[in-house]
Amino acid sequence: MRRKDREIVDIEQIEEVIRQSTVCFLALCDEVQPYVIPLSFGYARRVLYFHSAPEGRKLDLIRRNPRVGFAIATDHEIIRAAKPCNWGLRYRSVTGQGLAEIVHDSSEKRFALDRIMAHYAAPDGDYEQMADTCVIRVTITQMTGKRSG
Repeated sequence: MRRKDREIVDIEQIEEVIRQSTVCFLALCDEVQPYVIPLSFGYARRVLYFHSAPEGRKLDLIRRNPRVGFAIATDHEIIRAAKPCNWGLRYRSVTGQGLAEIVHDSSEKRFALDRIMAHYAAPDGDYEQMADTCVIRVTITQMTGKRSG
């Protein structure tokens, strides 16, 4: 990171950014161009969880190349100033890379769906459509945090 004074290195602070964020942007490799999508998510023990329909571009790309990137940000606030060059943005963010896998084990799928629901302070429960729901696990291999403003 170029601006070391903005880097968040403490894992507790990084995980706090993750807990307070509501959207994770997942970047996938589509041969010659990136494919980025915003997703709801859950987090536990350096793993991100996402749910999905059982088919689609995202799953096709993961099957071809499991290497992914992600970006999460929170606490956005525009810093206004009299001169354009003095404008800025306050935020805290986490970016990283990982390996994506499609989860087939029903107990892990339930765990992942519970993490997603808990992330949004929603109750977990009876997932009637769990058999028709795809769960993606991203094991984080590297992540870093940043704060600005």
